[in-house]
Amino acid sequence: MNVPEGEPTTLGARLRQARTAAGLSLRETARRIEVSPATLSAIETGKTGVSVPRLHQLAAELGTTTQWLIGEHPPRTPAPRQRGPVTDPVHETARAWREFPPQDIDPVLAAAIDSFVETGYHGATMRSIAQRAGMSVPGVYHHYRDKQDLLVRALDLTMDELRWRVGAARGEANTGRERVIRVVEALALFHTHRRELAFIGASEMRSLNPDNRGRITASRNEIQYLLDEDIDTALSEANLSTGHARTAGRAIATMCTALPQWFRLDGPATPEQIATEYADFALGLLGIRP
Repeated sequence: MNVPEGEPTTLGARLRQARTAAGLSLRETARRIEVSPATLSAIETGKTGVSVPRLHQLAAELGTTTQWLIGEHPPRTPAPRQRGPVTDPVHETARAWREFPPQDIDPVLAAAIDSFVETGYHGATMRSIAQRAGMSVPGVYHHYRDKQDLLVRALDLTMDELRWRVGAARGEANTGRERVIRVVEALALFHTHRRELAFIGASEMRSLNPDNRGRITASRNEIQYLLDEDIDTALSEANLSTGHARTAGRAIATMCTALPQWFRLDGPATPEQIATEYADFALGLLGIRP
């Protein structure tokens, strides 16, 4: 089949064309689907993949169809449309930041996540991942370029979910103190309910190539900066010194990211209990009365 001149041939190129036709900037589109601009840029340039639910959300935001974005629809240029609130079911589900339904992850990525947790990134091979997924090695390569691609996709899933959960949690609060509580709860809930992804995020950053490490690190820093901002506000509200606010912020974030190292869903405490306790720990560390 001959592709018409000027017709984009990759998902990323089609996504960029649809976004341009809709009159949306990279940053605005990223904000609407609750990912970082760096992540969306990586999708458009083909450096990382995109989940099926996120693809549906992008299509809804850009006024096109998922079929067109993946190249299974007769070529056309998406027409601009008036922007309105997203009503996609996936987007509505995302509002419930305390809820953790099963994730929509393809078999290859699910097998890679299990392998990275069990043997570590360097202990896993594309062959072992294929065997775990019940696929041939060529079949795995049809979906993912290499093992690094799988690791990046797992970390992008983590950061995308953390961004919208932290954002939704902060949106419920009216004061700095309340935002600190909600952010810590969101972080603790994610690192217990999504223990496998969180474990990879805590242990395999060193396995990323420099470009990917820089992009994921920047996304992680965005969340840390939000927590830092809320801590500063909370301390000011309580008329407390902000002299050690940055150190406290790193300590609070680290105690949450360390949860996958010891927490078990079948243990004596539930994720919700841990989240409540960790929020109290955070206030105590800051010298704010729980």
